[in-house]
Amino acid sequence: MANVQSGITRAFDLMPRELKKVAYRVYETRLRRQLRPSALPRHVAVLADGNRRWARANAPDLPLAAGYQAGASKLKQFVAWCDEIGIQVVTLWVLSTDNLRRDQNDELMPLLKVIVQLVRDLAAADDYRVMVVGDLGLLPDEIADSLRATVALTRRRPGMHVNVAVSYGGRHELADAVRSLLAEEAAKGTTLAELADNLEVDQISEHLYTRGQPDPDLIIRTSGEQRLSGFLMWQSAHSEFYFCEALWPDFRKVDFYRALRDYEQRERRYGA
Repeated sequence: MANVQSGITRAFDLMPRELKKVAYRVYETRLRRQLRPSALPRHVAVLADGNRRWARANAPDLPLAAGYQAGASKLKQFVAWCDEIGIQVVTLWVLSTDNLRRDQNDELMPLLKVIVQLVRDLAAADDYRVMVVGDLGLLPDEIADSLRATVALTRRRPGMHVNVAVSYGGRHELADAVRSLLAEEAAKGTTLAELADNLEVDQISEHLYTRGQPDPDLIIRTSGEQRLSGFLMWQSAHSEFYFCEALWPDFRKVDFYRALRDYEQRERRYGA
């Protein structure tokens, strides 16, 4: 069987480029028809990893911002794919708190400009309800203000909910949630001893950036890395994970359908 598969792969590699495109479209259509709407995840989250590596391999004479631009274009396609298939919530991780340590003039500011434009494009593209999740207080004021103003325009829309995780870190989110919870309880006059005795898991959930949303059913990470890097640490307790070798700008709709097919074939267990 392995030899047969190897032969098929070699034959495909020898196909002319246009014939490959046709073959992929046929395969993509077949995969799409196999997916069952009732078994699709409600919430898909993605770690869009590999933009800088893609830029170094595909645009070595250009600034790394070329990779960020390519990644942003793919994110917009990905959101459209999710909308087409009926996903209710999508979360895109585009900037971590660790990324903020990069040199602002060299890498960070070009990336932030791409993110601002990405959020504007998502807000303008359809009836998506766009939300930025993360600590905007860590960003330059003009960037944070622009993001807030853009997402405010989409607040009452009825369409798919799109979270853009900017200046996001899982540990940072949990620290913010605990701070918010303590402040709320202190305002009610609750003592620390009383809170310690009566604290429930749901109370912490209500102070997360994604409060009120379903937890992600499926988390996809590209570029071959097989770790979450702190992404949605609390929310991912029962998520299914799918790791793809493709660098994010090279991620195709057929790869997305493969991830969904893999998700459908799993038996989800919510215990140990």
